[in-house]
Amino acid sequence: MAITGECFCGAIKYQIEGELHDARSCHCSRCRKAFSAQASVYALVKPGEFSWLRGENLLTSYIGEQGFGLQFCSKCGSTLVGVYQEEVHGVTLGCTNGDPNIKLSRHIYVDSKASWELIPDGVPKFKEQAL
Repeated sequence: MAITGECFCGAIKYQIEGELHDARSCHCSRCRKAFSAQASVYALVKPGEFSWLRGENLLTSYIGEQGFGLQFCSKCGSTLVGVYQEEVHGVTLGCTNGDPNIKLSRHIYVDSKASWELIPDGVPKFKEQAL
């Protein structure tokens, strides 16, 4: 069964024909700013399994110097996907519809988490990126 997701206003919608993998929560200061939250929570998609269903023309992109970036809705601001060299490589779990059938595998960059954040036990924690 396909996984779908959409932005807050519903103008942009996507579909994944396959399973998500490698879900993680990043607590670095850059993710906090990019997602306006205590962390970003996302999972990876396999190449060729992701497609836009509607609203692709409403996407706005921020691409960093290394080719990694984010795409978000230009109407409501929802961050939908992560991209690398213009290809979708992951989705934000907050924008998926229903149960995406995945569990968080780890918390990363926990040494730079916000001072007010409490990270729950039960999922491995790493000071930096853990592959």
